[in-house]
Order: sequence, then structure tokens, then C-alpha cells
Amino acid sequence: MMNVLNFPILSVITYLPLLGILVICLIDGKRHDLIRWVAFLTGVVTFAISLPLYFSFDASSWRMQFVEDIPWIAQFGIRYHMGIDGISLLLVLLTTFLSPLAYLSTWTAVDKSVKGYMVSLLFLETGMIGVFCALDFILFYVFWEIMLIPMYFIIGIWGGPRRIYAAVKFFIYTMSGSVLMLVAILVLWYMHYDVTGVSTFDILTYYNMGLPSGVQMWLFMAFFLAFAIKVPMFPFHTWLPDAHVEAPTAGSVILAGVLLKMGTYGFLRFSLPIFPQASIEFIPVVMTLSVIGIIYGALVSLAQDDIKKLVAYSSVSHLGYCMLGMFALNPEGVKGSIIQMVNHGLSTGALFMIVGMLYERRHTRLIAEYGGILKVMPIFAALFLLVAFSSMGVPGLNGFIGELLILIGAFKASVGFGLASTLGLMLGAMYLLWMYKRVMYGEITKEENRSLKDMTKREYAYLLPIIFFIVWIGVYPKPFLDKMDVSVQHLLEIVSQKGSVGADAQESTRPNASYANGNLVRIAADQRR
Repeated sequence: MMNVLNFPILSVITYLPLLGILVICLIDGKRHDLIRWVAFLTGVVTFAISLPLYFSFDASSWRMQFVEDIPWIAQFGIRYHMGIDGISLLLVLLTTFLSPLAYLSTWTAVDKSVKGYMVSLLFLETGMIGVFCALDFILFYVFWEIMLIPMYFIIGIWGGPRRIYAAVKFFIYTMSGSVLMLVAILVLWYMHYDVTGVSTFDILTYYNMGLPSGVQMWLFMAFFLAFAIKVPMFPFHTWLPDAHVEAPTAGSVILAGVLLKMGTYGFLRFSLPIFPQASIEFIPVVMTLSVIGIIYGALVSLAQDDIKKLVAYSSVSHLGYCMLGMFALNPEGVKGSIIQMVNHGLSTGALFMIVGMLYERRHTRLIAEYGGILKVMPIFAALFLLVAFSSMGVPGLNGFIGELLILIGAFKASVGFGLASTLGLMLGAMYLLWMYKRVMYGEITKEENRSLKDMTKREYAYLLPIIFFIVWIGVYPKPFLDKMDVSVQHLLEIVSQKGSVGADAQESTRPNASYANGNLVRIAADQRR
């Protein structure tokens, strides 16, 4: 483990938003524009400081980098342990990149308690970055729970008419899973202490624990519920549409762009390497739920008359692909899953921004209220179409790369799951193009639509940077895939080595043993190549 910069860069980018909060607290609450500028510039500086993570990252090593490790609560073995690898690198950068753009997207849309709103967004950014960097279970759990508070207020105070219902539902769902995860963390700590006499919550240490298969199953299920709710996987998704629809634009962008990735990240960082045998046992279950989520999310999107709710349900479908690729347990599937997390953050984040632009002009999200918008907002229509193409996976844009790798991984794991998941691609094109046609084409039937203004400079400022990466990743994804390659191979090696031990021992008694062992053979062959 190393810190190639010899500088606590992870702590700086994690807590810099708190410095912005301190400055905002000293400003008169009536000076809304100054408060917005402080929040935005804090986000920009945080992103700028995070860039050396990419350029200084050693892609040839699977070890944690930029590590900070000091005692915190020594008597319980709790440490302040931070670090990132190729799996978490892009997610940290996605967070620092999207955050200031999200602040900019609701510059004028939120005019009530602006100080509290910007403080909540900055506090949320600290929690999100901390989750991706924490290497101590208690530190991770603190950041994980910290995120709930500002998002609860963002939805509950600055959301739509049903904001209280949506905020409470979001909090109850997420908190329920978190409590079970905390119990599982404490069980892990106790089991490690009972065997070694060493008190530690170090995540990497638990990678080397040889947990009995029965214990793995119970602990895996506890973590599974917490992460499946956060993703969200079918059937734990019902909180998501309400939260998205009621949240202000910045809340929806952050929720779709970053918060949902914490569930998928949790599976990669904890479930697969700590519970490899249980993960293999659950492959058919997870892949089945993923395919159901892909198709269900797309079908429900087709039935929506609210643009924002359509985009919200599309997240259920897209995150299903991330889970499908991850539990294919081969390099193509896992790398496709990670890059698709980034792609979803960019594409769906941009879609929510676009919905926000329409809502600021018309104060309605109903598809029937639009029509013919292309005639009065041609540049907006062009960028909207490009983002929609990105979301549906058109070649040359970022979504295609992620979906292609995931499908390759899915077909290598199971032809049946691979074939079933392709239905989601067709349905995705249907609901996006159907929505775009009804909003953009046809005659202008509503008088209010005739006077709509095309994009403003501020809207260009927060949408064009996302489109730049949408095109870059679609045309040349190598710089992004290379950073995660060695870390993904190492993760699969952990799962294949530890999982195969249990698979060999229980081959005659386990229902899914042949499926799991076949998958592990493919992993080993890929690694040899």
C-alpha cells in the first residue's frame, strides 16, 4: 500500500466541502448568489485537486494507493484508514466531477433557504467521497450513514408536493438495510477477534478470513440487503421513483449519478472478496433479479406520462446491467459493470438536468404538455437527443462500451441470461425514442411552448462537460478501462481462489455447484491469457 503523492489528498478532497460549508455559514443568508458561488467554487476546487488521483495512479498495481492510515479509536482497533484502487478511482472522480455541475443546475430553481440547501449538498459530497475511500469498516459506516442526513433534507425540504412521503420512505428503506449491515460488520469483528485475538475493523484484513460457508451465507445476505436497496435492485426499488420525482434537480443528479453506485460498489468492495463462496452461490439469484430489473424497469418506463419518472425507472433497468455484469464474474463483465456505473452517472445525470431545464421553463414534467419543442429550442433538442442516444447505448457514445462489455461477460457466464438481458436494450430504445418524439416533434399545441427560450450560458456550462465525457468514453475508453484492469483481475483472483475451495469441498451437495465451478474455470482461463 502506498501514497504516491506523499500528501493526504484523499482527506483533502473529502473534507474540503466542509470548509465551503464553514465559509457559507459566515455569509448573510439573504446573499443567495454569493452562497451559490461559494458552493460551486468549492466543488470546482475539489474536482481540480482530485485530478492528480488519475494522473498519479499506478495502473500496474492492484494495491491500495494514496493510503492514509492512523489510529482513531485504538482500544477497539478502529483506524482512520483511507485509500483507493482501480475500482474506486473512477467513482471518486465521478463524484467530484458531477457535484459542482449539480450545484450549477439548480442555480435559480431553488430560492428557498438557499444557505441550507447548499450546505446540504456540500455535506453530501463529503459523505459520498468518504464512502469510496474508506478502508476501515467503522469509518465506512460513518460515511455511509452521513449521506442519509443531507439527502433526507434535500428531498424533504426542497422537493415537490409529496416530498415528506418520499424523504421518509428513502430514509426508512436505506436505514433498514444499514442496520443489518452494521450487525454483520460486528459479527465479522467478533469472529476475527475470537480466532486471532486482534481487534480490527480493517476491510483488507477481512479479505484473508476463511469464513465457514454457512456463516458466509448469512453475512452475505445481510450485506446484500443493504446494497440491493441502495442500488436499487428489483424488488427493493420502490423508494427510488418517489425520491427522484420529488427531489430538486441537483438532488436527482446526485442520487442517480453517485448515490446509487454505492450499492454496486459495496458488492465489489465487500461482498465478493469477503464472502466469495456465498457470492458464487448467489450468482443465479442475483443474475435472475438483475434481468428482471432490466426488463421490468424498461417496461414501466414505457408506461410513464411524467418525463422525470420515466428517467427514474430507467435507472432500475440500467443498474440491473451493472449487477448482471458484476456477477458474471469474468473480466469483461466486471469491467463493463464499473465503466457502466460511470456511464450511468453521466448519461442519467444529464437526463435529469435536461428534465430540470424543461421544468424551469414550463413547471410541468408531463409529456402531454409538450410537443414541437424542437422548433423553438433546436440546440437543446440536439443535445437532448445525443444524451438519449448515450443512455440507450448507441455506438460511438459511452453507453455502448459498458453495455457491450456487460453482454460479453453475461454471455460467457450464461447464454440464457445474456439473451434475456438483450431485451432491455430494445425496450430502452423504445421508451427513450418514444418520449423524445412526443416532447420534441409534432405541432406546438400549447401556447406556452411557443415562447420557450433555447439554452442559456449557465445550462451550456453544466451540460457540455458531461457530453464531452460521453463522447470521449464512447470513442476512446482505453484510458478509463486501463486504470481498473489490474484491480479487477486481482478481485477475480480472490473470488476464484477462495470460492473454488468451497466449491470443490461441497460440489456434490450444492445445487449450483456446476454453474459456479464452470464460471471459476472461465475466470482462471481468462487470467492465464
